[in-house]
Amino acid sequence: MERRIGRRYGGGSGSGKGENDVSAGKTPYSDLPPQAFWRTGVAEPGIAGLRGLWSSRWALPADARFATFGSCFAQHIGRALTARGMNWLDAEPAPGRTPPDIARAFNYGIFSARTGNIYTAAQLLLLVRMAADGDDPDLAEYWAEGARVADSLRPAIEPSGFASAEEARLSRLSMVRAFRRAIAGADVFVFTLGLTEGWENAATGQPYAMCPGTAAGSFDPARHRFREYRFGEIRGAMEQALDLMRRINPALRLLLTVSPVPLTATASRRHVLVATTQSKAVLRAVAGEMAAADEGVDYFPSYEIIAGAPAAARFYEANLRSVTREGVDTVMGHFFAGLRLDAPAAHADDTLPQTASEAEAEARMAADDLVCEEQLLEAYARGRT
Repeated sequence: MERRIGRRYGGGSGSGKGENDVSAGKTPYSDLPPQAFWRTGVAEPGIAGLRGLWSSRWALPADARFATFGSCFAQHIGRALTARGMNWLDAEPAPGRTPPDIARAFNYGIFSARTGNIYTAAQLLLLVRMAADGDDPDLAEYWAEGARVADSLRPAIEPSGFASAEEARLSRLSMVRAFRRAIAGADVFVFTLGLTEGWENAATGQPYAMCPGTAAGSFDPARHRFREYRFGEIRGAMEQALDLMRRINPALRLLLTVSPVPLTATASRRHVLVATTQSKAVLRAVAGEMAAADEGVDYFPSYEIIAGAPAAARFYEANLRSVTREGVDTVMGHFFAGLRLDAPAAHADDTLPQTASEAEAEARMAADDLVCEEQLLEAYARGRT
């Protein structure tokens, strides 16, 4: 039972005031709204009655453009924006008249450019450097897969790999250009932080989307090293990425979320539950600190809604990892309840500019369900007891 402790100042019972009498003066807690207290904000309303979890700090244009990127859970935000007829940017649409099922199989329309899942801040920074012309896109590795070729930045982007290194190169260049267009055209860049664990090339430092040898490529312990990125590294990478994006689009706003999806597996040598808890805590802290320090950064609590104590795991499937439809709908309900679109419309022309070279690259590329690369790690647990 919770013990209630009253205020008592020196005078003892002879003071004439009861132990719980606090009428003598106000405190900073005296006039707080119900949502500031756990009992009235959480315990009594329950998960279905939660209100006021988020209110956007920005008054956005009525036709605000949103670009969405990040880990698997980020895909739900893009889908929800599209379903509501809002201005979700698709800077790299499928070529020509590609049937919708084929387009999705080849990862078109998943994010605002065909980046695949961006799990770590290190990955995001690398892509932003490429988009800002700071890094040569061709320097990142391509992996030979028999007669096919995989892109180390997007190992699952093509279901069977690319037919040649040149095709892989053209596809990557098209993605980088589209990524830049998404940054340039967006009012809000929505990024879902997913993982603190990653892999990189030990010699060059290039971060990988997945550990080589899982989705594609082959693992070499002499060349590939595990990284568990710390708070300072993640925040530093995110701030560098934001600075570069603002060079492309000075008015860009960054909306951060944290994926509520637990790690499929951990290479940290800790129990996966402990590793997941640390990972999410670090990412949540990074997001909170960035939002507190920069008016152009905001945080939306998708993680708290799904993984927080009030939900009692009801929003997870039986595997305690996949988020249910009810959970996604609940998150999106809070998102749109707090979104402010009361500024005048700003985009009379909804098209994004495209240079002749970009159009040519994508035309050459045309001659050529939700993908969550990290989930491929589940194969390594099969058959184990």
